Amino acid sequence: MAPKFTKCMLLCCSAKVSKEEDSMGSESYEEAIAALSKLLSEKADLGSVAAAKIKQVTAELEAAAADPTKFNPVKRIETGFLHFKKEKYEKNPDLYSALAKGQSPKFLVFACSDSRVCPSHILDFQPGEAFMVRNIANMVPSYDKKKHTGVGAAIEYAVLHLKVENIVVIGHSCCGGIKGLMSIPDDGTTATDFIENWVSICAPAKTKVKSECTELSFLEQCNNCEKEAVNVSLGNLLTYPFVREAVVKKTVALKGAHYDFVNGKFDLWNLDFQISPSLAAV
Repeated sequence: MAPKFTKCMLLCCSAKVSKEEDSMGSESYEEAIAALSKLLSEKADLGSVAAAKIKQVTAELEAAAADPTKFNPVKRIETGFLHFKKEKYEKNPDLYSALAKGQSPKFLVFACSDSRVCPSHILDFQPGEAFMVRNIANMVPSYDKKKHTGVGAAIEYAVLHLKVENIVVIGHSCCGGIKGLMSIPDDGTTATDFIENWVSICAPAKTKVKSECTELSFLEQCNNCEKEAVNVSLGNLLTYPFVREAVVKKTVALKGAHYDFVNGKFDLWNLDFQISPSLAAV
């Protein structure tokens, strides 16, 4: 029974630490260390494994507190949330009360996962304004019930249930995903498990740039491909029947965009797809 008791105590201790971390700063390092030390002294009957675990956690906390230059992810999350709560949440209680009742965003935004190009930061979107999908190189795959269903589900939910009025695909400068696409060998060989297969969604953009921009440098070709890939994604959106129907009925508008964070520029454009209503939509 002793090993089972030790495991149980260890789980309880881990749960206690996790709960304290989730409280977003209700206790300081010193208080946490004191609490663990107190627990260790009061629970003399703790199993050796559990006692060793508590000592390890205590030592880690002390080491982190002793080195102020060391990046602390928990502290960063804590201070970030407290700033948000003080400067935004508590200053606009009506907004968050309304959001508790539901959401009705005007935009569905496809943006890159790149840490430098957060759409809410760039376009000052407020909570509830934009339903977002972020992935490598802000790509939209074509309609397929078996592949990329996570993206399909997001589009379906945004268009059919949230009734968004605009779908915006935002490319950006210095995109590593586009550089990866442009670097895929002509024989199609891959060096990664997922990335190259994913960015190949916009292979037509690469083909167009390679054929039309032969005089440009590789970096210039990548810049062109960043925009052409957006257009491919806009075209892929029309392979979703419910998106096409919404565009035909003019309840949804498709827009392409490119954010150049090097030069502080943001381009926005429409594409004239010259869509004719299908028989089902007439």
